[in-house]
Amino acid sequence: PTPVILITLYRPTSHNAFTDAMAASLVSALDLLSHDPRVKAIVVTGHGRIFCAGADLGAGLAYKQDTARTHRDGGGTVTLAVHRCLKPVIAAVNGSAVGVGVTMTLPMNIRVVSEKAKIGFVFARRGSLWRLIGLSKAMHLITTGSVYPATHPLLRELFTEIVPEDEVLPRALELARDIARNTSVVSTHLMKALMWRNPGTAEGTHLLDSKILLELFDGRDKLEGIQSFLQKRSPKFEGTMLENGPTAWPWWDPIDIKAPVSAADVKSKL
Repeated sequence: PTPVILITLYRPTSHNAFTDAMAASLVSALDLLSHDPRVKAIVVTGHGRIFCAGADLGAGLAYKQDTARTHRDGGGTVTLAVHRCLKPVIAAVNGSAVGVGVTMTLPMNIRVVSEKAKIGFVFARRGSLWRLIGLSKAMHLITTGSVYPATHPLLRELFTEIVPEDEVLPRALELARDIARNTSVVSTHLMKALMWRNPGTAEGTHLLDSKILLELFDGRDKLEGIQSFLQKRSPKFEGTMLENGPTAWPWWDPIDIKAPVSAADVKSKL
């Protein structure tokens, strides 16, 4: 099987608009691929000329049946699945992306976008955006709710590469294959996790780094990295997070988002 897996958003009659079914499919696919040792990298793209037109409000999102204790935002479940994923995820934003269509890509490792794409943060609840582009630009985007071309200065730090429309997917796949051939899944995931879930202090980060590095230095991928370098050949990293991850991982307290929220948590804090 190929070490690079391509996931395509496919709702051609609705510009790949986001639905509960799409959310469930993405979460299921990411969780499955995350634990498959044959998979080294994942690319997510959209069918046709649009990446994702945002939430399909006419598709009957299941909000009406939810309560404050059971409701889980569909876009949020996808972003959390990306965070959980033990493999690098690359967004091939082949066309315009609005609302959840763009926010689902924020926790992905790399975002390659079409120079013709239009990008819009049309609702004001995006906690990850400011970490990528800065507080000032994020505030502007979520306050105005305007749609901008991918080349706009406000979006300069959001996308790693802006390429011609027909080069988006080929470039994303090229990056994914390079990552699959030359990087360790364990190291890549740990570096991403340390960036998103760092302890918050210089001292705490130092202690965590020290513990992780000590264990990784004895890991199988470290030895393979040295041997492949000395032998002038491509590495064959075979370590996985579940089998070769450090004992400190996860260093945060995982929260069960499937469990209903307690009544105490639902009460207003005002």
